[in-house]
Amino acid sequence: MDGLLLDVTGWPAQEVVDGALLMSDHGAFGPGGRSDYEPAAGDGGRFLWRGDVP
Repeated sequence: MDGLLLDVTGWPAQEVVDGALLMSDHGAFGPGGRSDYEPAAGDGGRFLWRGDVP
């Protein structure tokens, strides 16, 4: 499985728990769109893609 690396070093703990909306030129909405990621259950170091948002 291919994936993107996201360095969360220095992020506040709550942001790591809540997930992240990241700017992405490769998502369904093209440049300016965002990809929504949530922490993987039981794996404190992995985030899983949930979908794309405008």
